[in-house]
Amino acid sequence: MNVRVNRRTKITALAAALLITAGTAGSAVASGDGGPGTRTAEASRTRTHQQEAAALTGTAKLYRPAGDDITFTFDAHLAKKDSADPMKATGTFTFSHYKGDWGGRATVKVDCLTTGGKVAVVTGIVTDTDVEDFRNKRVGVTVHDLGKKDRLGYSWASADPRTDVVAPCLSGAPFERIKAGTGDFKVTPWEFVYPTE
Repeated sequence: MNVRVNRRTKITALAAALLITAGTAGSAVASGDGGPGTRTAEASRTRTHQQEAAALTGTAKLYRPAGDDITFTFDAHLAKKDSADPMKATGTFTFSHYKGDWGGRATVKVDCLTTGGKVAVVTGIVTDTDVEDFRNKRVGVTVHDLGKKDRLGYSWASADPRTDVVAPCLSGAPFERIKAGTGDFKVTPWEFVYPTE
């Protein structure tokens, strides 16, 4: 990262186009011809849904006409046995933002995951980063799973990671657009069990 860029510029740049890059262990690749690849992918999704109460997986870049390279990747899961406690979610997510000779990246350990329909909110603690203002801080990301037109938002759009405390499973509205052709995110909806008494 270029030392000429001051801390505030780094934070703004990272916040403006943060990309989370995490493993995509929960996603499956399917062929579009209805053949064996499609059946395998469908079976994989069914198994995942049966084993999990909620999930957020996948990777994509944010839309930036100025050429910034901003990537988010998610591998966040809530086991079926923990469906009543979103703070038992596990996994990681990563984000990065680069342009020219400056930028930054972070790896986050998931500590909360909630999903509803096609929307997911995930938070976690930054465990590894080259932007010191994010180190050991909780950050949140919101994803709206709209197929190839997914949207994304993040807590640092309004919360300063140096001074503001982000609560578990809180983030911003998904105002960012995904760059066309760069991938997409998958949300497994959480099925809330309503009390009967």
